[in-house]
Amino acid sequence: MTITDDDGFAATRRLIMKGVASVALVGLGHLPFSLSPAFAAANDKYPEDAFKQKSEADAIKALYGKNPEPSDKVKLDAPEIAENGAVVPISVSASLADVSSISILVSENPNALAASYKIPAGTVPSVANRLKMAKTTNVVAVVEAGGKLYSASKEVKVTVGGCGG
Repeated sequence: MTITDDDGFAATRRLIMKGVASVALVGLGHLPFSLSPAFAAANDKYPEDAFKQKSEADAIKALYGKNPEPSDKVKLDAPEIAENGAVVPISVSASLADVSSISILVSENPNALAASYKIPAGTVPSVANRLKMAKTTNVVAVVEAGGKLYSASKEVKVTVGGCGG
């Protein structure tokens, strides 16, 4: 579709839609709220080295530099038997003060660290995810609180592997 004005300027529908989209994006900057808080975590350095580690111990060392101690204040909720290793529901919560991060590791996966979350101050320390697991293995939750590391673990039996099994 082509629209021509009195001066002979021809505008296509695509050109008009691009203009409308540009005006809408510029308008977002003038809203009473800002989108910048959503990108605040982008300033944190991504723990690339930790996500590349093959073993659980190496991933924890790369991420935190120290070892966690088991704690009953870290709650790891995972199924005993996962019928499909491609989507294993895992949740972690903690009843500790000053939680700053929560990480989930899957010991026998090709890369042990499956997820790592920064927990902002004043936030409820609880996360949930669906993980891919290659085979029956331990899932470990590591919580950093008050400068110390705490952990909980649970074995999850996988009947159909999610990583090609």
